[in-house]
Amino acid sequence: MTKFDLAIIGSGPGGFAATMRAVDFGKNVCLIEAGHIGGTGIMNGPLTSKTMWELSVDYSIAAAVDRGYRASGLQVDYNMVKKTVLSAAKTKQYQMLSQIESFSANNNDAGTITYKRGFAKFLDRNTLQIEGENGTETIEADYIIIATGSRPRELPELPVDQKQIFDSDGLLNLDRFPERMMILGSGIIGCEFATIFSNFKQTEVHLLDKAHRVIPFEDDDVSDFVSNNLERNGVIIHHTATLRNVRKAKDHLEVVLDYDDGHSQVVEVDIILISIGRDANTKGLGLENVAIKANVKGYLHINEECSIGDFKGCNIFAAGDVTGQKALYGVAEEQGRFIVEAIYGKSALPLDYSYMPTLMFFKPELASVGANEKVLRDQKIPYKAIYYSNELVNRAIAMRSTKGFVKIIVSNDGTEKILGMRAAGPQASAFIVSIAYLINSDIRLHEVLQSIHPHPSITEGIQECIRIFYNQSIYKPKAFPSLIKITEWKPE
Repeated sequence: MTKFDLAIIGSGPGGFAATMRAVDFGKNVCLIEAGHIGGTGIMNGPLTSKTMWELSVDYSIAAAVDRGYRASGLQVDYNMVKKTVLSAAKTKQYQMLSQIESFSANNNDAGTITYKRGFAKFLDRNTLQIEGENGTETIEADYIIIATGSRPRELPELPVDQKQIFDSDGLLNLDRFPERMMILGSGIIGCEFATIFSNFKQTEVHLLDKAHRVIPFEDDDVSDFVSNNLERNGVIIHHTATLRNVRKAKDHLEVVLDYDDGHSQVVEVDIILISIGRDANTKGLGLENVAIKANVKGYLHINEECSIGDFKGCNIFAAGDVTGQKALYGVAEEQGRFIVEAIYGKSALPLDYSYMPTLMFFKPELASVGANEKVLRDQKIPYKAIYYSNELVNRAIAMRSTKGFVKIIVSNDGTEKILGMRAAGPQASAFIVSIAYLINSDIRLHEVLQSIHPHPSITEGIQECIRIFYNQSIYKPKAFPSLIKITEWKPE
């Protein structure tokens, strides 16, 4: 039986980051993967969906007719799109495999990676059984990290067949753009795919909004912004509707919807995409053999060091979606790195999940960090929020892309603590990091005004937004009440 310093189940962002951090410490690592190298983070996840989003944005810009040019004979082939998407995924997969080979036991004495394909199962707290294509083997490790990720949540009454009923894992099975599709679920993933398919203008897209508003966890102004832009892009949103049933015909599906006002509607579509969340991959891990119990959704409870168990010397940890924390690529990476640092005595402060930036790839892209107004009101925290539209930002005007805004939320108790930000429009995914840095560094609002933003830049919207807090802005709320909005709230 081969003995390792560390065994990692799953090669997604959490598992791979932990592997490479352990190499930094000169440890011998066994990385075990049952599916694609890179996990969902590479295939059927962020990289593939965002590649498709980028291609759809390129297509929508090329198809635009309001910029002084018109492309003639513009065509798009789903199979070619799919080929490009898979090429992007393979690029990253082979980068990962190349690095694994560079640190294989054949090339290194210390800090080595042994990559094994197969399903891992606990036999005891230090022993894993791996079932692979070539049979079964057993390994031992001092420490073990579970980084098995998540899978699309199922809708029991509507089984996925990846032919007419799809989840996000199966969309690359399509060989052409569907003429009509219904997306069940108006959260981030559902709205992203609604954006992608409506950008290509080949598909009539229906979005079922059971929660009465898209992105329901965000503030109403942000949710309305996303909803309005989806509808402008051609998406048909079925607000306040619930799914009654689906009738399958030979060449189409009949979706029966019931609305809150009592009426019903039958919508004919070619495919349905189920996008109602994700569940943790913990089945078949043999957790019962190590006295670990997942919750009803399969998630594993972790402490502040990401270990599963509060007793001293616990040697089993978890990272990524399987922990039930924010299902973000960056969260998984940070957890994976953090675990290895905690194991080998270099741990920093506990991870703070409250200020992890989130990107939402809509039209336009939306970025968030920190608290929103709903959260602050629930927590009875006084705040002041400024909303500043990109319609006033020179760079956005020059780009002919003014659909967007910056919204900064600050404590309203005299401390001027930055609590959160929402931003939409060009480059939002890039400059949200600057606000995340300010929040994590506990820099106060007035200190930010000391920085001067280059002109013309999209981030001048941030600069003007902050100036409004001090009545120093160039463009005033009085002149543009629909573009500059001020909200103050304190608990009664």
